[in-house]
Amino acid sequence: MSEQGLVLEVRELCKNFSQAGESLRVLAGIDLPVRPGERIVVLGRSGSGKSTLLHLLAGLADPTSGSVWVDGVCLNRLSSNDRALVRRQTMGFVYQFHHLLPEFTALENVMMPLRLRGCSRAEARERAQAALQDVMLAERASHRPARLSGGERQRVAVARALVSKPKLVLADEPTGNLDRENARDVFNLMRALTRESDTAYVLATHDTLLTEDATRVVKLELGRLVDV
Repeated sequence: MSEQGLVLEVRELCKNFSQAGESLRVLAGIDLPVRPGERIVVLGRSGSGKSTLLHLLAGLADPTSGSVWVDGVCLNRLSSNDRALVRRQTMGFVYQFHHLLPEFTALENVMMPLRLRGCSRAEARERAQAALQDVMLAERASHRPARLSGGERQRVAVARALVSKPKLVLADEPTGNLDRENARDVFNLMRALTRESDTAYVLATHDTLLTEDATRVVKLELGRLVDV
């Protein structure tokens, strides 16, 4: 069982990949407890395994060994459909590239997690409009992604990740595709909004700017997490 009070618990997590007929160990026994409201930043160079770690935390891949518990549920023991349900109910995601659907407006993109949770269209619209207001994009609600700047698209992605008030946000290089000014703006918004809702986040990055205000900073080295 997972320790009570943890939104995420990672135990002895290992991940191997086969390469040229040999087994390559990317993660070598990761332990990571995360409590509500904690802000965990995972540093590491490109190729160190940060994205692999986040995929495992989201239940999008299976570990070679070890376990991932989210809100008291072991993801490794669930079917793919049940994992998807856990993701919808407890998680939000922000990626380096916004992954907004181009045929939908900013408002419709932000509504989607709520609709997937079963919210009525009217409730989803109201909450999505409030989320866009939070990221200072209310006036851009009817615009499709192609009409938004890079910083605006990433702010819409933050609104989409947080609109359902998830217990946990997983962020993979969330500002990696932005210039310094936009990166700081997007990160400050994400930091403020997660603090207001007591949402925990695990943020993987190579950018030390994003360590500001973290409750814990770790570095992924040789498949293990080392406190910084």
